[in-house]
Amino acid sequence: MPTEKPTTREQIKVTDKRIFTPEGELRDEFKGEITPSDAPAPAKAPAPAPAPPPKEERRNSDEGAPAGGADRRNRSIADKAQNPGTPFTEFIEPLIAQGYMSLGMLRNPYGSKPAIDVAAARQMIEIVTMLKEKTAGNLTPDEEDFLTTHLGELKLAFVQRTKTI
Repeated sequence: MPTEKPTTREQIKVTDKRIFTPEGELRDEFKGEITPSDAPAPAKAPAPAPAPPPKEERRNSDEGAPAGGADRRNRSIADKAQNPGTPFTEFIEPLIAQGYMSLGMLRNPYGSKPAIDVAAARQMIEIVTMLKEKTAGNLTPDEEDFLTTHLGELKLAFVQRTKTI
């Protein structure tokens, strides 16, 4: 019979960066950034992020790789979710907002009370997913981060909201 070797385990640290707790509540670190659907809308929208510098300026002189390549991966979710102000992200942003409205997380400007419409939310998620697939390889890194972050958060919100129904 073979002898068993004692195994040593490496410690792995897992950090949860989702905006919702497993119970569906908003995490404390995101409460200042996200308002509930029944709260009054902010009076002024945040200013759009400045446009990214031209590609020539973003390159390192020694390697020719995009500047901050490793830094770009380590950006926070809030930074990745920032709208870069391109025409594509300006087109996608209302679709994402419509998904959140369908989940009752944003107030519908035409209705007085937020309502959950699972079918409409699912359809918006499928539309944004299809756009992500069709534009794969054609987006800037900022557009890709914006789309991936918001789509992931929308899918998570869908699961959290439909779990209670």
